[in-house]
Amino acid sequence: MKTHLRVHYFQHIAGEGFGSCYEYLKAHQAKITATEFFALPVDLPLELEALPHIDEVDLLIIMGGSMSVNDEANYPWLKLEKRWLRRYLAAGKPAIGLCLGGQLIANALGAAVSRNPVQELGWMDVGRASHIPDDYFQVPERLNILQWHSETFEIPKGGVRLAENEVCRNQMYQIGRNVLGFQFHPEITPQALALLIENEEDMAVFKGEHVQAMAELKSTRKSRFEAGNRLLNQAIDYVLSP
Repeated sequence: MKTHLRVHYFQHIAGEGFGSCYEYLKAHQAKITATEFFALPVDLPLELEALPHIDEVDLLIIMGGSMSVNDEANYPWLKLEKRWLRRYLAAGKPAIGLCLGGQLIANALGAAVSRNPVQELGWMDVGRASHIPDDYFQVPERLNILQWHSETFEIPKGGVRLAENEVCRNQMYQIGRNVLGFQFHPEITPQALALLIENEEDMAVFKGEHVQAMAELKSTRKSRFEAGNRLLNQAIDYVLSP
């Protein structure tokens, strides 16, 4: 990976920070900046000038959040974010979307985001999709990873499904060589999970056989985070490669 990259994060909730790849990027002398959408005023009109200039970003990482991409009435900055994303992606620049971030990229490109029939919350298995071209990003045959979603994306036009499981078919996609969208959370760290549990007010609405007990989540071993964190670092290298 190149050094001194200009990496920009889109952050949607206060409890969900940069994630595991922050240290990886800093080790390569990346300059890291962020737009904290949750801190923007909701009662003032926002313009694209409130966001970074596209030419000033070498890599965009879009974090998760508790809102829906469809909830523009309550979060008016969502419309602005999608407009900016369309311009950024049209320029062919590298982007990685994590959970809500993956949904935002898909939705900005015209794909639907809607409620998944089954809610996923906790450590769940995800498998590699079939018929992935050899030069596309290769996910493991089987990965146990943190899920935290009730909605999911359709695969955007021109995208390729990379990962799936039995309750949510669209778990990861790739567009071109430079865009990866995740439904799951490869960036999660022990500290981030603790904050997510502490700050998530609507956890009680998650129900079903694919919702893990909070006591189990709180006792997650540190080693369980490593595979996802490693996958995210590999994804960063991939979207930045020529």
